[in-house]
Amino acid sequence: MNEFEKNVQSNRNDAVDSGVGFVVSFGFFATMFVIATAIHLLGS
Repeated sequence: MNEFEKNVQSNRNDAVDSGVGFVVSFGFFATMFVIATAIHLLGS
């Protein structure tokens, strides 16, 4: 067994971290879309 497998920095599940990253990035782009759509509707 290698040294890094014995001395793990974080025991958290990677799927949880991936899910949080996906939700945060999706929320950011969805917010950008909503803001751009509002600007488009207000400007025309």
